[in-house]
Amino acid sequence: MVDPSLNERGNRLDRLQLCALAGLMFLGAAFVYSATKNQSAWLPWYDQMWIRQVVWYVMGIGAGAAVCILDYHRLARWSLVIYWGTILCLVVVLIPKIGSTNGWGARRWIDLPLFQFQPSEFAKLAFIIAMANFLSRPAEELKQRAVFWKAIGLILLPFFLILKEPDLGSALVLVPTGVVMMFVAGTPKRYLLKLGAGVGIAAVLALADILFAPRALQLPMQDYQRQRLLVYFGASFADANATPEQRAEARRLQFARSYQVTQAIIAVGSGGLLGKGWGQGSQTVLGFLPAGAAHNDFIFSVIAEEEGFVGSFLVLTLYAVVFFTGLRIAGQARDRLGKLMAAGVVTLLFSHVFINIGMNIRIVPVTGIPLPLLSYGGSSVMCSLIALGLMQNVYIHRKGY
Repeated sequence: MVDPSLNERGNRLDRLQLCALAGLMFLGAAFVYSATKNQSAWLPWYDQMWIRQVVWYVMGIGAGAAVCILDYHRLARWSLVIYWGTILCLVVVLIPKIGSTNGWGARRWIDLPLFQFQPSEFAKLAFIIAMANFLSRPAEELKQRAVFWKAIGLILLPFFLILKEPDLGSALVLVPTGVVMMFVAGTPKRYLLKLGAGVGIAAVLALADILFAPRALQLPMQDYQRQRLLVYFGASFADANATPEQRAEARRLQFARSYQVTQAIIAVGSGGLLGKGWGQGSQTVLGFLPAGAAHNDFIFSVIAEEEGFVGSFLVLTLYAVVFFTGLRIAGQARDRLGKLMAAGVVTLLFSHVFINIGMNIRIVPVTGIPLPLLSYGGSSVMCSLIALGLMQNVYIHRKGY
């Protein structure tokens, strides 16, 4: 017989992780307000961005709680339906007059009556569920080459559709997430080593093409994406045979494209130990950190300037708690399916945090990827909380059977 006390303990949520999530949401609302208070001061209270962010938190908590109620095994049975549904959305968003664009020409959103829906965010979550269900098969089957290539196909289909939007950052996080899930599942290491070597060689060749090849021979890529890479590597925007006028124009463009990350680094560095105080960051108040980016991709720079090293360390600590409790949940999962889901969520969130904070301090190129639960955005907030609800689901049912 099963000891009832085991089931009682098994039904509890991971409170430490929930406390860390509450802290991140509090900081998110506070610093979205700080980053947008000047530009939205004339708006009614219910239309301000920090209020919208709180609404997204409430809706995300509700959606995450709903995911907790349903056993993740039942959710896995619908994994292919969910996966192909998001693939359909990724195709639809590419259709002109359906998918809406931003100032860079990226087509990533579907306009709904009350908000914008970003399919790529939900595709990441659908990918984790489908991949976990696909890989939770007998270990002997994972040794088959056909199974390995089908798993690669599950990664590549949303990868190329998201890349087509284009959204390089969201596409890239699918790769480490998928590879880690394959490793946790027990995919033979020789397959993963060959995959890693292939990805590495492709990345080196792509960078060499972007940095050194003549313009006519370069890979097809949006100009702003190529320019971000050139800024990161300190390469000139001008061709070798450019005229003096073209070189002058290239320097002007290079300064413009490096402006955001330069101001972000200034904001991070000027915060010092304790920061300038909440709402007192000069980079944000004076508009040096662009208003359209301060509450989105560069929210970490706002926190670092206003709360300094202490505030930045607090943010990293809260994320570390989420990651390590997630790894503990994966380790305590009752089966491979739960372990893979938890490992996928942890890897996805870690990739987001690493890339976003990395571009704020210039250790990775700038790419439009949100900082989970801190950056402003409905789709990102909703999917992050649903993903964490899925992780709590695995924790709840760790002793179920």
